[in-house]
Amino acid sequence: MRPLGVVLAGGLATRMGGGDKALLPLGGRSLLAHVLARLAPQVGAVALNANGDAARFASYGLPVLADTITGYPGPLAGVLAGLDWAASQDADAIVTVAADTPFFPADLVAQLVAQAQGQTHPLVLAATPRRADIETKSMTSGVIRHPTFGLWPVALRDDLRAALNAGLKKVVLWTDRHDGRLAVFPDQPIDPFFNVNTPEDLQMAEAMI
Repeated sequence: MRPLGVVLAGGLATRMGGGDKALLPLGGRSLLAHVLARLAPQVGAVALNANGDAARFASYGLPVLADTITGYPGPLAGVLAGLDWAASQDADAIVTVAADTPFFPADLVAQLVAQAQGQTHPLVLAATPRRADIETKSMTSGVIRHPTFGLWPVALRDDLRAALNAGLKKVVLWTDRHDGRLAVFPDQPIDPFFNVNTPEDLQMAEAMI
């Protein structure tokens, strides 16, 4: 079975002034519509992780999964919500993508799954090569990790729940604990994990389209 897909849209979007980044217009349709067009062909089914009134996403016809851990602890809460949903669908794994990243690879899921071969519990994050002009907290071993893009095993959802309840927020601390792997994607001619954080980023995305 192909993994299920979960779009992470549960953040506060503070650098955009709040609200739903996923619903911002880009190239004549919403950011979320671009993300769904890339993700849906790669997975068995799609759900959306978002908090607040689910009715604002009704036109997309998706299950809307709220965080079950309070206080906006970060993307791992959305991962957990997706894993709980996947368990209810008798699925073994999910792939997560960020709702503000419209250009992620069309072979994202295939490459994550390929990198997980031989793992007891498939756990793989996307990454791109490190460039000398970029510094990021997610940099390791010559690559930049993109922790909202990953393959996650349903079998570890209770372990993740316990970690979140104990205060864990940093994705890579948990994935490293469970021998998570990396799938490295080229970052040329554009960075496929370019995400829209600011109004200026949205203008850049329009130019990239």
